[in-house]
Amino acid sequence: MIRRPLVFALAFALLPATAAAEDLLQTYEMARAGDPQFAAAESSRLVTREGAVQARAAMLPQLDGSASVRRSRSEGPATQTQFDPATGEPLQFTGDIESETTTRSVGINGRQMLFDMARFTTLRGQKALSRAGDFQLEAAGDNLITRTSAAYFNVLVQLETLAAAEAAETALQKQFDFASKRLEVGLAPITDVHEARAQYDTARANTIIARNAVADAYQALAEITGRPVRDLQGLPADYQPQLPVSEGVDGWVQTAMQNNPALQAQQFRVESAEANVATARAGHLPTLYLSGSYGDSKTTGDRTFSSSDLPASITSPIESESRGPEIGITLSVPIFSGGDTQSRVRQAIAQRDIASDELEQQRRALERNTRSAYQTLVAGISEVEARRQALVSAQAAYDASQVGLEVGTRTVLDVLNNQQNLFTAQQAYALARYNYLQSRLLLEQAAGTLDVEDVQEINRLLTADAEAQVDSVIQ
Repeated sequence: MIRRPLVFALAFALLPATAAAEDLLQTYEMARAGDPQFAAAESSRLVTREGAVQARAAMLPQLDGSASVRRSRSEGPATQTQFDPATGEPLQFTGDIESETTTRSVGINGRQMLFDMARFTTLRGQKALSRAGDFQLEAAGDNLITRTSAAYFNVLVQLETLAAAEAAETALQKQFDFASKRLEVGLAPITDVHEARAQYDTARANTIIARNAVADAYQALAEITGRPVRDLQGLPADYQPQLPVSEGVDGWVQTAMQNNPALQAQQFRVESAEANVATARAGHLPTLYLSGSYGDSKTTGDRTFSSSDLPASITSPIESESRGPEIGITLSVPIFSGGDTQSRVRQAIAQRDIASDELEQQRRALERNTRSAYQTLVAGISEVEARRQALVSAQAAYDASQVGLEVGTRTVLDVLNNQQNLFTAQQAYALARYNYLQSRLLLEQAAGTLDVEDVQEINRLLTADAEAQVDSVIQ
């Protein structure tokens, strides 16, 4: 159900386990081949598809063959007539008779539905579920894109956070050394040294936390791709976000109502639930089946009669054979089932109402999420610019406080505060830029128009490795 086929080489699956991806597109390809959640969605679709196959199979001729061998033995009192060889007169003898027989039979049986409304409605319901499974797989594919991009961007944000933390640690160490030297010559109070030392120790702790966050972000990405990913590409320092061409928020909402795969999957589940109601009501209707068979049976054995009036037992053979076809039509008319059919109808109606309510809830949530994603995207453009200006201002304030400290117009505490503001501004700027890219993908996902071309478009923006971009942003 992916609208545009993937045209990328499947050679990524043959890369060694330690292969490194350089951009978002390669990382996505690795995730598509290695993500267990998406693989489970593919298997789930295959499971759902088989339901329609099985429902159709129940409407086709059913043939089975049989073969059996039976051996039996019986005994009991009996009366047998014998003729006198001299006079020819019949004589009656009372005694016991014992029989042993072996019956061998083979046959083939067939059955064909002529009319069974429940079979037709079951097939219709299973076809709807199969279509729902197709759309659910498409939704899982869209979710894979946004999960992969979120993990990818989080690594880049954490890398920039780490670089900013390391730069802050270096700068605060210099401030601590500077304050210590000023204290030695009597130009600064001991409180400046304590303040500088406290800020420096905090920066060291922040760097440790940032390193752990980077390691965890890489691991989260490897959880999706199934293999380690390194050397990620990031946004250039001069990146300027732009709002995608659209008809406004109402246009996005309308597109989402028409194309969102998760919503379409739920619509087909409602259709399947409607078919299940018809299946339950079909329990009131008669069924008509054609049946036929062909059999071949042969029985052999011996029958022994013994009597005290006879000088010896009389043994006679048993042998019979039959073969031939049999055909018939069976009409079954339900009369009374103890209320079971009515109960199943009520149950199916309740399940249909549940599916319908879930569809309505999903439709309302989709409209809300689409509007929210659009507004977030629009606000993201202004936020990125505002964060960039805040970073420039924080850098200028920090530089000015450094100069002021040297000439005696600013205190060490002022420099420390400006350093912390610069660190916070760097974090916020990095987060705003990548949040904007993620918001673009989330809006496309809500609208049901997300595909690999959107990944390609964003991937073209990532032109350099993240570490180099971190340095350019800080400087």
